[in-house]
Amino acid sequence: MIQPESLQKGDVIALIATAKKINPGEIDGAIALMESWGLKVACGPHLYAAHHQFAGTDAERASDLQWAIDHPEAKAVVFARGGYGTVRVLDHIDWNHFVAHPKWLCGFSDLTVLHSHVLVNLGVETLHSSMPIFFKDGKSNASSDSLKRALFGELSKLEWESDALNRKGTGQGICVGGNLSVLYSISGSVSEVDFEGKVLFLEDLTEYLYHLDRMMMQMKRSGQLSELAGLVVGQFSEMSDNPVPFGKTAEEIILEACSEYDFPIAFNAPIGHVEHNESVFHGRSVTLEVGTSSVLTF
Repeated sequence: MIQPESLQKGDVIALIATAKKINPGEIDGAIALMESWGLKVACGPHLYAAHHQFAGTDAERASDLQWAIDHPEAKAVVFARGGYGTVRVLDHIDWNHFVAHPKWLCGFSDLTVLHSHVLVNLGVETLHSSMPIFFKDGKSNASSDSLKRALFGELSKLEWESDALNRKGTGQGICVGGNLSVLYSISGSVSEVDFEGKVLFLEDLTEYLYHLDRMMMQMKRSGQLSELAGLVVGQFSEMSDNPVPFGKTAEEIILEACSEYDFPIAFNAPIGHVEHNESVFHGRSVTLEVGTSSVLTF
């Protein structure tokens, strides 16, 4: 696996948006915060472009992604926000320069497709992390601090409290995953990860519980769950239910789908659409230990 270099003070990061649009000035505070880390921020030519809900047309967003990964000085590419749209531009990118000169690609949610695509097709690690829209006020929080530590090579593990639904044990493998809805949407495509022997992490936002059950049933029936080395369940935030309740929580749905397997499962991980969204090295070998606490060691 190819691992981009950690950043140092004075390095350049490229800032772009490949999904939902960003308003001018909306993330000025986040830019100032990243600059306070000693980094130089280079904004994409179409960062504040708008085309309906998107941050510019497909062509403009693809152009900014190409500009960022080809940037001769940038050591990382930070995506301003998620939403939807990255999948529409991936197939228009020439990755040759990126493979020769890899840099960190940082984001989550809609960027799950990017993480999966880059791992499967290029064998390069990426960073599942918070994005500027989540610290746009310019104030440090747990998520921005985690992003900083990861970029500067100071993140070695995640540890969080045990959960009553946990299944104890130890698993080792390549760490993959991200937003469950996005992973579901790329099944069968050239961006789909082979989950065999992997430590999978999942999170999601504003889905109906029966949608979640549908996605977990697809993962089970397709064999994606059967050969996992471990499962990390992050935050499933603001989930919805029908007037007639589904009858299970998001966590109970996931546990039921995995009930016939014996890999360790750690619930309530600090990963997802929450203020405490820890960074995860996507594509890196990890050890998951689920016991008196849950520990993911990179």
